[in-house]
Amino acid sequence: MSLALSAPDITRALTRISHEILEANTASDQIVLLGVPTRGAHLAVRIAASMASIAGHAIPVGMLDITMHRDDLRMRAPRPIMPTSIPSCGIEGRDLILIDDVLFSGRTIRAALDALGEIGRPHTVQLAVLVDRGHRELPIRADFVGKNLPTSITQSVKVHLSEVDGIDEVSIEES
Repeated sequence: MSLALSAPDITRALTRISHEILEANTASDQIVLLGVPTRGAHLAVRIAASMASIAGHAIPVGMLDITMHRDDLRMRAPRPIMPTSIPSCGIEGRDLILIDDVLFSGRTIRAALDALGEIGRPHTVQLAVLVDRGHRELPIRADFVGKNLPTSITQSVKVHLSEVDGIDEVSIEES
């Protein structure tokens, strides 16, 4: 196992992502963040707090469960369905930023786009990830990336967040 990002590295990456989102979306009052559970939801809350301190107003944040939209349900162990929480302002006509921890094949984000179709039609959909490790199977790319970590297909990227794991770090492990 090798440490790829320490706690201060994660904080810096999320602060940079917050600034980049605000720079790319000049109408900051139209931004809504939706995190993909589990760790993407926690990252969305952190990014919303950072963006609020920069923009001077609250940034709506919610969570989008994609479990039932995955194309690999039969190949994985059953997992609990997480609640989807949409901010009271909704997503209709908003600049929506999907937040996830690791972008790998692109299948999770494809499922998130399918799930979005059931809850509304945002003006734009953008993607922010803490780590982009490559190896895409679908034509999906992130608009905002904390860190590009080139990996081999035999490695895995593990994101640990204090809200879930008691520590902030990103490591690369051999499978």
